[in-house]
Amino acid sequence: MLNHGHILTAAEMQRAEQSLIDAGISVEQLMDQAGQGAAQMIWRIAADMPTLVLCGPGNNGGDGYVIAQWLRQKGVDVIVAASADPKTDAAKKARAMWQGQTMDVSDAAPRAQFVDCLFGTGLTRPVDPPLFQQFQRLFSAAKRRVAVDLPSGVQSDNGMLLNKLGAFDLTIALGAYKPSHFLEPSRSKLGDLVAVPIGIDAASALSLVAKPKLTAPGSEDHKYTRGLLAIVAGNMPGAAQLSAMAAQRAGAGYVKLFGSKDNIAPQPSIVFAHVSDDTDLASQLSDHRISAVAIGPGLGQDELASAWLEAALQTEKPLLLDAGALPLVGRRFSETVKNRGAETVITPHGGEFAALTSSNSGNKLTDVRNLSTQSSATVLLKGADTVIARPDGETRIAGDGCSWLSTAGTGDVLTGIIASRLATGLSGFEAACQGQWIHNRAAQLAGPVFTPEILIDHIPQALQECL
Repeated sequence: MLNHGHILTAAEMQRAEQSLIDAGISVEQLMDQAGQGAAQMIWRIAADMPTLVLCGPGNNGGDGYVIAQWLRQKGVDVIVAASADPKTDAAKKARAMWQGQTMDVSDAAPRAQFVDCLFGTGLTRPVDPPLFQQFQRLFSAAKRRVAVDLPSGVQSDNGMLLNKLGAFDLTIALGAYKPSHFLEPSRSKLGDLVAVPIGIDAASALSLVAKPKLTAPGSEDHKYTRGLLAIVAGNMPGAAQLSAMAAQRAGAGYVKLFGSKDNIAPQPSIVFAHVSDDTDLASQLSDHRISAVAIGPGLGQDELASAWLEAALQTEKPLLLDAGALPLVGRRFSETVKNRGAETVITPHGGEFAALTSSNSGNKLTDVRNLSTQSSATVLLKGADTVIARPDGETRIAGDGCSWLSTAGTGDVLTGIIASRLATGLSGFEAACQGQWIHNRAAQLAGPVFTPEILIDHIPQALQECL
């Protein structure tokens, strides 16, 4: 893992490289290290493929000349297609060291392997149409496509595609991972993701969700020390029951389901508490033994749902809001939860998130961080590229989302897992990060097709891997 899992923006990467330069390492040395490391990876995987390296005028193009020269010395049939003459001193020196054939990109014929060194980190506008047309011509005809650092046409900080890109087979991150290595839609275009270290060791507020390090309950633990989780069920109690079943398997010592007798048929292992009205719910949730509350799955949108949500919001216990609770709060979310007496965690999908905030910068990281800061809540935005932020700006991205989780009911399972971790005494941010990892790992263990119940059955195995 590069940089201990930290992910750097273009500006942070530039500062980190400058720190190395200030310490006495030249730009040319960094370019040689990056280019040779990338070339070694390309050679190990496809040493015998005739290769075309597309070089731009900047330092990413300079990396390309280093790659081409290293491959040539290994006996690879390689040529360089250049979009323009090098503009930086380091790229000019790399071009001077290249001993093979160079031709204008418009004159280059496609080859079996295409290596994209046209533009890398820092691109903020689309590649000009005439040049991108040549790019597409060479890309489309290749059998194997490699992007160095990032595919040309990707905005490095937000995952946006500046040009209409096809999918690469391999992307080689240089020095540090960038946000677009893990954010959609760019992540789906990268193929396999590997990394070349060049000595960067910069901290960042952005990192990957890591595998949790858990400990088994001790000899003195009991159901209350391990956490009593209260889950409030609504008009569609099946969803809340899924959350409760997941929470039971994810570490909470005691899970209790609150609802009306006429619409609850809980599993035998789930303790059920009858609630007559919102006043009764508020009273029951004040039980000092309850360590966390979750509400939203199957809650509904009627007056009773609103009343029960208000009762839950008034508790001075860590609270997880999901699903039906989110549209009921809507745009008043930040002002509603900001001054609660305990932590709040929310787990919206994209549509629910949009209903909570007017912020739409086009940068998922910025929008999630802004909502978290404004509301003082931990925000987990679900998706193939789940993003989790806490109010101080620290943010994590799920690096290996399982696409099989795009199934009804799996979000209710996630609610239960995170709420169970919250009930054990974790902070909202750590509970969300641990819950996301466990949820995703359980899906991987469950296999390509599963129901929510099957997913729940694999939670213990995912937990076992964390001990």
